[in-house]
Amino acid sequence: MSRLTRENFTGPWAGLPVAWTKDDRLDLNAYGRDVEGCCLAEVPGVYTGGTTGEFYAMDWEEFCQVAQCTVEICRQHDVPSMIGCSSTYTRGAVRRIAFASEIGADAVQVALPFWMELPDDELVPFFSELGQAAGELALSVYETTRAKRALTLQQHQAIKQAVPRYLMVKSNSGTLGCTPEGCRALAEFVNVFVGESLWAELGPQGALGGCSSMVYWNPQVTLGFWEQVAAGNWDEVQRIHRQVKSLFEFLDSEYSGRGFTDTAYDRMGGLASGFLATSLNNRGPYRSPTAGDVTLLRNWYKEHFPEMIVR
Repeated sequence: MSRLTRENFTGPWAGLPVAWTKDDRLDLNAYGRDVEGCCLAEVPGVYTGGTTGEFYAMDWEEFCQVAQCTVEICRQHDVPSMIGCSSTYTRGAVRRIAFASEIGADAVQVALPFWMELPDDELVPFFSELGQAAGELALSVYETTRAKRALTLQQHQAIKQAVPRYLMVKSNSGTLGCTPEGCRALAEFVNVFVGESLWAELGPQGALGGCSSMVYWNPQVTLGFWEQVAAGNWDEVQRIHRQVKSLFEFLDSEYSGRGFTDTAYDRMGGLASGFLATSLNNRGPYRSPTAGDVTLLRNWYKEHFPEMIVR
């Protein structure tokens, strides 16, 4: 795999959920099949260790097993891998980054510590220390208001100056990159990744990809959607966007009251389409979807978005 640059760190990277057994043990066989399935589907990259990957609910040994499985399978297929290394403290993030570097990951992703809000004067030193640990690996900032704050344009610029290998920001609701003006400004010096529901709006403003769930709900549909965005075929982008919007509206109307977290939605979407091998189970205390939830979504796919069915 060639070194990641702003030119090739693009497109919908698969941010996979982790498979857990009914007795809450890591199922590396199922997870590995999902990594390989994404590689065979020719996704631009595979990512683990974000919210869907439940980094917040793993012990050290599990983190290492999942990271190693991801990197090894991606390397076999010449697909880049990114490991989420977020932690509540600097040493914890540095330790994860060092392991990701040791096993040959292509990129690492980190969020701000999320238990106590980081003050302004500690932002750049925090990322500088993580950048030193990452060395020549590409660094992605996972920006989310779950960290109790959003970064300003000037703070992003200061991080980029301190960490030249800061190549991508995963922008989420309430952060700068999810606005047209902010996306345009950030895209001058870092790749902006946003959710699929924002591609139609922010693709013309310079967004260059996403840490995607839809790409493992249905790779063909999602990669085709991204091809239209990358080519600037905005009429076709808007057509697909309307289908995607209806899907997310259905998910919100049917499941928002259930208390689902990201990983519950994302494993449900991939199981309903038939693409994922993962389990329904996510880590407590957060609620897992049921087989009935999956059936309801699959039936909606069949009626309203049949292209999403893989098998």
